[in-house]
Amino acid sequence: MISRFFFPEALPAGGEVRLPEALAHHAARVLRLQDGDAVVLFDGRGGEVPARLAVSGRQWSARLEAVRVVERESPLAVVLVQALASGDKMDWIVQKATELGAAGVVPVTAARSVLRLAGERAEKRLAHWRQVAVAACEQCGRNRLPDVEPIVALDDYLAAARTVRKLVLAPEGGRPLRELAPPRTGEPLHLLIGPEGGWSDAELAACLRAGAEPLGLGPRVLRTETAGLAALAALQALWGDF
Repeated sequence: MISRFFFPEALPAGGEVRLPEALAHHAARVLRLQDGDAVVLFDGRGGEVPARLAVSGRQWSARLEAVRVVERESPLAVVLVQALASGDKMDWIVQKATELGAAGVVPVTAARSVLRLAGERAEKRLAHWRQVAVAACEQCGRNRLPDVEPIVALDDYLAAARTVRKLVLAPEGGRPLRELAPPRTGEPLHLLIGPEGGWSDAELAACLRAGAEPLGLGPRVLRTETAGLAALAALQALWGDF
């Protein structure tokens, strides 16, 4: 399989580009690629560019071929609004949501969130999650990066997203997906998933007041790192490209 790399700047039409140090290090030290090896570059703006590595000493470049207009984005624009989860669960959620075609991820703080982040720690974790999304795009073939937004309080998110169609996971009283109306073509759909302990009664009530439709995922209680991904896969099967 040909290695794919995200290039952090706009790729020119043809010519040669110098690879950033981190990208070159990964190609050389991790993947053991060599001069003349074929790779694919993408800059997140759509399309991808086949290229050949050119190595001169410690300088790594790529000779670009013609752009391939390849889109692998789902027609279903789902944004995963995920309450902060502990440990490495957020990494897993961001990675798999990217693979499942989510258009974006919005981390929100909730009353029962075990993970608490603010200030510099929040900024570092956000940068890490964005890199997780990049790596997932490199692996799964997406040529556009999902938006991983800064952490926001649930109330602030609801105030900003009042006009967006929202589904909130509500294990008790939620409707099955098959009973919900499909989104209009191009209409964004936000999927709200609670933390390990679930939404508090007050949070769920606030989501419903903000217009969110309660969603159920069957009789079993799913973990936070399972629920959003299961719902994403089901949404893609019903209304997306699965």
